[in-house]
Amino acid sequence: MSDIYRIIRIDEQDHGCEGIPEGQPVRDDVVIENENHKEFVMQIEDSLLYEKELNEGDCFTVDENGDIVKVNK
Repeated sequence: MSDIYRIIRIDEQDHGCEGIPEGQPVRDDVVIENENHKEFVMQIEDSLLYEKELNEGDCFTVDENGDIVKVNK
């Protein structure tokens, strides 16, 4: 079984006055916590968070293909 992570906080990245580089997707800094309560920061595409309906407090795992899968806890 893969690790389960809980989303603690989602922060939009600050690109300053330059904005997002052309051709780059919008990414968020996502603070997550594993089952041992260790915190990490992942960069996840904003559109993926919407697609997977992931919000602060939600849990997810990463499958064998590297895809994020929402977990209902």
